Parts: sequence; C-alpha cells; structure tokens
Amino acid sequence: MKTTDLTGKGMSQHDSGLDNTLVPRDNSGLSRRGFLKASALAGSGAVLGGASITSLASTASTLPLKVTGYRFDRLQALMDGKVKIAGCDASFQVGKIGDMNTDVFSGPQTFDVTEIGLHPYMLAYANEGFRDYTLLPVFPLRLFRHKSVFINTDSGIGKPQDIIGKRIGTAGYSSTSLTWLRGIFQDEYGVKPGDVEWVVAAGDSSAGTAGKLSKQESVRPEGISIVNGSPGKDESELLVSGEVDVLFHAAEPKAFTQGHPKIRRLFADSRATEQAYFQKTGIFPIMHTVAIRSSLLKREPWLAKSVFDAYVEAKNINYQYMAKLGWAMNALPWFGQELEQTQVLMGKNFYSYGIDNNRKTLETLFRYSYQQGLSRSELKIEQLFAAESLELLDP
Repeated sequence: MKTTDLTGKGMSQHDSGLDNTLVPRDNSGLSRRGFLKASALAGSGAVLGGASITSLASTASTLPLKVTGYRFDRLQALMDGKVKIAGCDASFQVGKIGDMNTDVFSGPQTFDVTEIGLHPYMLAYANEGFRDYTLLPVFPLRLFRHKSVFINTDSGIGKPQDIIGKRIGTAGYSSTSLTWLRGIFQDEYGVKPGDVEWVVAAGDSSAGTAGKLSKQESVRPEGISIVNGSPGKDESELLVSGEVDVLFHAAEPKAFTQGHPKIRRLFADSRATEQAYFQKTGIFPIMHTVAIRSSLLKREPWLAKSVFDAYVEAKNINYQYMAKLGWAMNALPWFGQELEQTQVLMGKNFYSYGIDNNRKTLETLFRYSYQQGLSRSELKIEQLFAAESLELLDP
C-alpha cells in the first residue's frame, strides 16, 4: 500500500501483491458468500464450482482503492502495507477529520474508503438525506471526554453542576465530541444543554489538528442559547479573557498546554473519572468511524468484510507490539503498567470493532443527538451501517 500526505508526496512505498488470495470481481460469478468461502480455502488447491481456487485467483484482478485517515498506531500496519485489504490495490492518504468530512459531504468525494466523524455522518444522513457513503463498524478514534472540559479558575466552578447558568465556549457545537459531552453531562450530572449559554469561537481553533469544520459540525438547534464569540478570538482566548467560564473542546487548548495559571481541567483526575464512568456504563465513546462509497459497495459487496478484516488485523498487530515491545520502545516510563491496567478494566480487546461489541455505545450517541435537537430522527444501527457488516465480529 502506498501512503501519502495531503500534498500527494510519497511517505513510503510497499508492494501491493495479494498473497494469492482469491478475489471475485466483475464476471467471476462468485457471490459474497462464495467469496468468503473461497477466501477461507484459498491456497489449499480446493475446488469451487468446478474450478480451482488457485487458478481463479491467478486470473482475478485487484480493485484500486483510495483510502484516507489519520496515522494512528492501530492503522500503522495497514498504512505501511504490512496488512493488505484483500482483493485491493490500496493507496493511503493521511488527512484531518474536518477536511475528510468536508470532502465526503460537500467536496469531490476523493476516496473510496474514508475515516469520518460519526456524528457529522449521522446528521448528514438524518437531516440531508446523504447516502453516498455507508458506514462500516470500524472505529479508528475512541476517547473518553471528561478530560475535554476546561475552566477559568476565576469562574467559581468546582463541580459539574456549577456550570449551570455559565457560558461555555466551543469550536463547533455539533461535533461528535461536543455531542458526547453534553449527553454525559445530562445523564451523569443533570446538566441540560439549555441550562447554559453556548459561545462559538469565531477564530480558528487554537489546537489546529482537525482541519476546517464541516457544516455538519456547526449545526445550531432551536431553543438553545448559542451566540458567537468576539471576532478574532479562538476558543482558548475566550477562556483566558473570561468571555466564557468553561470550554468544551476535543483537543487541549493552547492556554492549557502553555500552562496558563488560570486554566485547568474541571475534573482534576480525569483518568479516574473516566474509568469510573466506564465501570458504570460500559461505554467507550466513539468519535470516528470508517465509511465506504455506497455505489462501490453495491457493486462489490465482498468489500465490507475485506476492509473490516484489514482494519482488525492492523489493530491486532498493534496490540501485539504494545504487549511485546511497547513498554521498551515507548518513552512513557509506565507504558506496560498502563496497558495491563487498561486490559484489566476494559478487557484484552479494549479498542473493539463490530456492532456486537458496540451496540450500546452507538445507540447512546444516537439518543444524545436526537435529545439535543440535532438529528431530526433517532437513528438505528441498521440504517447507517452496511448490511454486509452487521454480523462481522472482532472477538
């Protein structure tokens, strides 16, 4: 697989052979079920429908596939070509989530498979009739969000309920992270979105890591007080100046990373708070998912499993690396202990894919979006995710 950045310059190149895996395409006559059966038997010289699998594989063409996403450690083997998407000659381009969202919803739709913000996709689907891409239950980014609440110490806020009546700054009201945070505050602390005033920063984000916001991340529901912040001020500057008392932000704002004395997290031990939240709810919030071009999936339904399996394999390689060498190769002194403690709390496959493992988490975000007046209907898993992917497992 080739990997490039957004400028198109090569980052690394690898062979893209198929390792003799059978891929039924075009006139091969094999159904998806035939593809799955054939894949399991490939390399054994077995016969399917009177033809040798090996001979079929030798004549089957590979499908060019353009893929984009962040360079996460759990995707590294896929990006670098160590893991192949069976049946495909895939090239990978590194992107930022705001840019990837925009490309899919209102841009040229450059990619066949793309990382995408889960909630922006939900809003495009429910509110705009968007159907050009279909989701696969692969979740490249999951994050607990209690760490993403910052306060100005002059605000007098000491606990979550103290934010009632205050002004909360944000870079994008309907982003996935903000939708999770509002839902968590309502469920866990009884603070509703209408209990505060929301201030949307006018300046560019101080974090600078997500690209430009798509319009789906900037939806403003009716009945909620939402105003614009002072022109030219980003969300970090709003918090430092006292124009807002609290900041809900996916990334750490500049003032916090620079050690501003008046800026701190609301939850001083956010790690312990997030662990307690998981123990109580079993929810590990999903931020990003993977989408595939709907027309391509309709033509090549076997792709759902092929893509899913590749992402799972890349993640499993990363698990193995963390267990065997991560403790030595990573600069964090207690990396090994952190991995062990995470697995004790969340299980060996703590970064799980598939619907089976994530139904409650997905349905919780669907509920939050509808309750907050963002999604016009309360969505169902079977609407958004490819039918071919609903039974895929990541044990």
